[in-house]
Amino acid sequence: MLLEQIECPADLGELNSDQLAELATEIREFIVEAVNTHGGHLGSNLGVVELTIALHRVFESPHDVILWDTGHQAYVHKLLTGRWKQFDSLRCEGGLSGYPSRSESEHDWIENSHASTVVSYAHGIATALKLRGEGERQVIGVLGDGALTGGLAYEGLNNLGHSNTKAIIILNDNGRSYAPTVSSLSESLAKLRSSGTYRRQSARIERVLADIPLGNYLEKGAAGAKAAIREIFEPPAFFEQLGVKYLGPYDGHDIAVLEEVLRTARDLDGPVVVHCRTKKGSGYGPAENDEVKNMHDLSDLKKGSYTAAFSDAIVEQARKRPELVAMTAAMPDSTGLLPFKREFPDRFFDVGIAEQHAVASATGMAMGGLRPVIALYATFLSRAFDQVNLDVSLHNQPVVFALDRAGITGDDGPSHHGVLDMVLMSKIPNSTIFAPSSYAEVSQMLDDALTLCTDGPTAIRFPKTLPQIDDTQTGSGLSARKIREGSEVCIIGIGKMLHPALEAADKLAQLGIEATVWDPRVVKPLDPDMLHDAASHNLVISIEDGLRDGGIGESILDNLSKLSSPEGPVVRVLGIPTVHLSHAKPDAILSALGLDSNGIVDEVLAWDGARTDIREARLDTQTAEGGLGLD
Repeated sequence: MLLEQIECPADLGELNSDQLAELATEIREFIVEAVNTHGGHLGSNLGVVELTIALHRVFESPHDVILWDTGHQAYVHKLLTGRWKQFDSLRCEGGLSGYPSRSESEHDWIENSHASTVVSYAHGIATALKLRGEGERQVIGVLGDGALTGGLAYEGLNNLGHSNTKAIIILNDNGRSYAPTVSSLSESLAKLRSSGTYRRQSARIERVLADIPLGNYLEKGAAGAKAAIREIFEPPAFFEQLGVKYLGPYDGHDIAVLEEVLRTARDLDGPVVVHCRTKKGSGYGPAENDEVKNMHDLSDLKKGSYTAAFSDAIVEQARKRPELVAMTAAMPDSTGLLPFKREFPDRFFDVGIAEQHAVASATGMAMGGLRPVIALYATFLSRAFDQVNLDVSLHNQPVVFALDRAGITGDDGPSHHGVLDMVLMSKIPNSTIFAPSSYAEVSQMLDDALTLCTDGPTAIRFPKTLPQIDDTQTGSGLSARKIREGSEVCIIGIGKMLHPALEAADKLAQLGIEATVWDPRVVKPLDPDMLHDAASHNLVISIEDGLRDGGIGESILDNLSKLSSPEGPVVRVLGIPTVHLSHAKPDAILSALGLDSNGIVDEVLAWDGARTDIREARLDTQTAEGGLGLD
C-alpha cells in the first residue's frame, strides 16, 4: 500500500505518475472507510485528493505555509503529513481532530472551520514573513467549499491586491458549499476561462504586433489591447481588477497539470489566484450522485431530531402565514429548510456563507412587512452579532433566529460548540430567547415567537440531539413550566439540561431531599413566577449548556438577589467555563464539566454540609466514570 510509505510530504517526490494515480485511489478508499466508521466530512475531502498531492509535491511544508479554509477539507493533508496511522482515532476523544489542529502537527497553521478567512490569514502570515526577512517562503491558502460567497474573502482579496503581497490563493471551485453555492462568480469564471476566444484573440494580437515594423514600440500598448479584448469578448476579469493575478481554470483532478500551474504561480511576483475545477465527492459513486450535498458529511434529517421538529414547524407556520420567509447561509439541508424550499421556493433564500448579509437583509425584509426566520448553526451566529444588535435590535425588527447545534456539539470540536449564543443574545436589547427541552416545544415556540415577539430579535436555540425520553407536554407563551414540586432545593434546567435536572431530583429523592424542578422555556425575559417560587427555597441551582460567565444562570442569580432578603437562597450557577473545549462525545464533555445529574447532586450535597452520612452513602454508591481532561 503506497499510503503506508508516506511518512512526510517529501516522500511524494519518489512516486511516478502511475504511482500517484494509485495513491489517489488508495486515499479515497481510506477516507471513505474512516468517515463511515467515525463520521465526519466525506465529499469535500474526496474532491481535493489530487490537489492536495500536487500542493505537497510542489511546496515544502511546513517551511512553506499551506492554509486550509473550511478546514473540513484537510483530511488528505493530514494523511500526507504523517498522520494516517492515527486515523482510527478521527474525531474520537483524545484522537485526531476533524479539522486542522496546531497541537497535532507543525503542518497545521490554523484551526479553521468557519469559512472565508484564509485570504486574510495568508495576507497576515505573508506580511510577517516578509518583514522578518523570510520572504522566500511561500504562503498558500486553499479557498474552497463555497468560501468565496463570504464577504470576508473579498475583503482579504482586496487588501492582498492593494498591498501586492505575495501569496497564492487556490480557488477550489466545486460549485458547492454544503450544498450548491448561490454565487455565480465561480461559474462565470469557469465559462470565461474555459472559452478559447480570449486566448485566441490575445495570441493573435501578439503575433500581429511582432510582425509590424516598430512593433516593439506598439507592444507597450499590448496590455491596453488585451484589456480591450477582455471588454469585447468577456466580462472584466474580477481578480485582476483587484490587483491579483489569475490563472485558470484548471482540472483539479489532474496532478501533472496542477503541479505545472503551481510552479508557475510560485515563480510569479505578487498575489495570484489559481482557479481549479473539482468535483465534490469525486471517485465515490454515492457521493457523486448525491444531488443535495455530494455527501458533504454523513448526517441526515432524522425524524425525532430537533432539526426535524423545526423543519416540520416552519412549513406548518408558512402555510398559515404568507408573510413568513426562510433564510439560511449555505446550509439549507443541515438546518432542515429543504422541505420549506420545495413548497415555498419564492419565499426561501440561501445567501451563501454570508451570515452578516443574511441578518442585515432579513432586517430589510422585516421593515418591508415580511417575517423572516433565519436558520443557522448556533456557532455561526457570532459572525453576525453586530447585525443582530445594531440592525435587528436597534430598529426593533421582528427577525427570528432558529439556532441549531446549540451547546456542546461534540465531535467537531471547539469551532462548532454553540456555547456563545445565549450570552450574546441575552445582552441585546429587545431580544427574546426560547430554549426548548423537547421536540414538541419547538413547534410551540416558533408559533409563540411569530405571534408574540414583534419588536426585536428572537432566538429559538436547540441542541444537536434529543433527550432519550421526550416530553410531549408543552408550555405556552413566555411562561416557565414547573415540572416537579419540592421544598428546600430548586433546580432550574435550561433547555436540554432539564433532563439532567429531573434525573438529579430522582437521585436526591432517594437520599431524602425533595427538589423543585423548573423548565424556564424562555430564558430572556425570565418568568417572574418562576423567580418568585425559586426565591422561596434555601438552595437554587441553575444548569445550562452555554457559557457560565455572562450566561442565563448569572441572570437568575442577579434577579434573585433583588427579590430576596440577605438571608435569601444560596444560588449555584452551573455552566460551561470560558475555555476552548476539544472534541469528544457531548455527554462525556458535560460529565467532565459537572453538567449532568451527578454534578447537580454533588452541588446539593456540598451545600448541605450537615448531611455527612448522605454524602458518604452517595460516594460509596457512585460508579466510577471516565472524564475529559481540561487544560
